[in-house]
Amino acid sequence: MEVKFGNTRLKRCYETQKEAVRAWGVKIARRYVDRVNRLHAAASAQDLMGFPELRLHRLKRDRQGEWSMVLDGAYRLIVVLENEKMTIVRVEEVSDHYGD
Repeated sequence: MEVKFGNTRLKRCYETQKEAVRAWGVKIARRYVDRVNRLHAAASAQDLMGFPELRLHRLKRDRQGEWSMVLDGAYRLIVVLENEKMTIVRVEEVSDHYGD
């Protein structure tokens, strides 16, 4: 998939482990980089559906159009699929699902 980032902070956190650790701690930082690497490696979102540990699913209500995948515990990676073939994804945020 083609991966885009919703802001420069998310891109820096992907490119520089130190930035990600500073933002979320070691465990979440590692998972974030792993999930973005998986997005890069997938041909489309359909490929990601085959990994149950990601728990990739559509969001509802005020987050309609966004998708979520688990990082760890309550932390989620929120993405938007930008085309109908689901081959372009934009990383929007890392969210503490219960803390926000």
